[in-house]
Amino acid sequence: MCGFYGEFRRDGRLPDLAALERASARLAPRGPDAAGSFQQSGLAVAHRRLKIIDLSEHGQQPMVDNELGLGLVFNGMIYNYRELRETLREKGYRFFSTSDTEVLLKAYHAWGPRCVERMHGMFAFALWERDRPGVLLGRDRLGIKPLYYAPVDGGIRFASTLPALVAAGGFPTAVDPVALHHYLSFHAVVPAPHTILSGVRKVPPGCLLRLGPDGTGEPEPYWELNYGPAEGDEDKELVDWQQEVGAALRTAVRRRQIADVPVGVLLSGGLDSSLIVGLLAEMGQRDLQTFSVGFEAVGGESGDEFEYSDIVAGEFGTDHHRIRVPTSELLGTLGECVDAMSEPMVSHDVIGFYLLSREVARHVKVVQSGQGADEVFGGYHWYPPLVGSERPVRDYRRAFLDRGQRELRALVHPRFHGRNHSGRLVTRHFAQPGADDPVDKALR
Repeated sequence: MCGFYGEFRRDGRLPDLAALERASARLAPRGPDAAGSFQQSGLAVAHRRLKIIDLSEHGQQPMVDNELGLGLVFNGMIYNYRELRETLREKGYRFFSTSDTEVLLKAYHAWGPRCVERMHGMFAFALWERDRPGVLLGRDRLGIKPLYYAPVDGGIRFASTLPALVAAGGFPTAVDPVALHHYLSFHAVVPAPHTILSGVRKVPPGCLLRLGPDGTGEPEPYWELNYGPAEGDEDKELVDWQQEVGAALRTAVRRRQIADVPVGVLLSGGLDSSLIVGLLAEMGQRDLQTFSVGFEAVGGESGDEFEYSDIVAGEFGTDHHRIRVPTSELLGTLGECVDAMSEPMVSHDVIGFYLLSREVARHVKVVQSGQGADEVFGGYHWYPPLVGSERPVRDYRRAFLDRGQRELRALVHPRFHGRNHSGRLVTRHFAQPGADDPVDKALR
C-alpha cells in the first residue's frame, strides 16, 4: 500500500535528486497507480501510490496544503478517517479531497503531533512544516507499517522500505552484529531500532521521531499497551470473554472494510480466516472474493487445504478462487520473493504467500487475512512452559530462542562473536513493569 522516500539536509546543500529517483524506482511495485515528488530547499520526497481511498487525483501524494503550510507523504490506512474528518469540519477545516491522507494533515494542524493518538489504523508517514525546518516521522502503534531512516553525510534519509534506502545509498551497509544475533536466534526477527544493516535504523512501533534542524532526534513513544489484567477481569465469566472477543473481532473486520475498492479475503480454510469470512457474511457482505493457494502433493502428503476452504466458501456463497502452484514454479520464483522483502525473512511459506499475493493482485488490491492470531492468543509452543513458571526468563529463552551461543558462534565469522544480545533483550523486556504473569511477559 504505497511507498515513500525522503532526504532532509542540515548542511545547506540540496538533496540528491539522483538518489531520490533511484529510491522512487525501487518503490514502484508498492505504488503502481501514481508517482509524485516534492522539493523545498533542504527537503525532497518521493511517493508511489496504490489507490485505495479517494481514487481521484485529489488524493495524490506528496500532499501539500499551502493554506496550512504543511506537507505529507503517507503509507497505510486510517480506518476512522471519516469520523475524524467530520470532527475537523466542525472545527472549521475545509477539505479538497476525500482521502485519509488529508485528514492526517488537518489533524496535525488541529492537534499537533499527538493527533496520532486519535487514529485507528496502520501507518507510516513523514510530515513537514513550511515555516519550521525539520521532519516528523511517525509509525503506527503495532508497527504494521515499517519506517526506516539512515544518517548520511550532511543529512538524513528515510523510507517506508529498506530496499528503497539501499537504492538511494550514502550510508554503511555492513551487517549489524546485534541484528545478526537476533536474526539467527530470535526467530529471524530484528527488533527496532536495529535493522540487518549497520547504517539503518527503524522507528519503533508506537513512536514519533522529530528530526530537528540539525537532523537529529530520538524516538518518543506515544502509546504503550498494558499487558496485565484490567480492573474487574477476575469477575468475568467465560461468556463475558466470548462476547468481548467477538465484539473486538467484529470491530476489527468492519474497520478493515473501509476502502473505495473491493476487499477480498485470503481463505485458508483454517479457523482464523474462516472467522473473517463468516463475520463479513454476518455484516451483509455480498459478492465477497476469497482466495486459497495449493501446492502439489509430496510423498502422499496433501499440498493444499482446498477441502476446508471449499466448505467455508460454499457455506457463505463467496466468489472463490483456487490458485494452484506447480512445484516447478517455486524455486524459479525465489529471487522475486526475496526481492519483495523489506527485511530478510525465514519461513517455509514465504514463496507460497508471495505467489498467492501475486495472483490475488490480478483481482483485488486489498485483502483481509487471519495472520497474527497465534501472536494475540498465545497459540505457539513457547507459551505453555511459562504457565506458572518461577523462572520465566530462563524458561522463555529455552523455548523461544532458536539456538544458544555455542551453536551460533559455530555459524558466523569470529567478528560477530559477541554478547548474547537476544538473551539480554528477553531479560530486559521481562523486567519491565506492566506485566507480572510470565505468559503476559511472553505475549508482550
